[in-house]
Amino acid sequence: MATIKQLLEQKGSEVLSIGPDESVLAAITKMAENNIGSLVVLEAGKLAGIVTERHYARNVFLKGRSSPKTTVGEIMSTRVVCARPEQSVEEGMAVMTDKAVRHLPVLEKGQLIGIISIGDLVKSIISDQKFIIEQLELYITG
Repeated sequence: MATIKQLLEQKGSEVLSIGPDESVLAAITKMAENNIGSLVVLEAGKLAGIVTERHYARNVFLKGRSSPKTTVGEIMSTRVVCARPEQSVEEGMAVMTDKAVRHLPVLEKGQLIGIISIGDLVKSIISDQKFIIEQLELYITG
């Protein structure tokens, strides 16, 4: 059973971020350039929130607001669900399912050390299942 820490070691711990005073246009542009669906919002180096494509769609686009004039701080979620490095991948998946989120910043002793997505967790679970299947096939075929 893999842990979030092991997943970050394989994936990498780079976290792209943005400040709450930056424009939503800057956030969406950064997400598009990096092919990601969320940005961690940092204020004075500390986790202040998270902004996702869903936040943009629901709080800017559908409300007819201006992306260049709306700040990230106006639409971001400040109640951020986080993971701990010692949690299992399965626990991370359960948290995401229970809280209906697709991205989990990973905190260790209050410090941001990475972020995982639901895609990262699914990929890890599929990899583990593939390994188990291969081992069972080897066992069966002798």
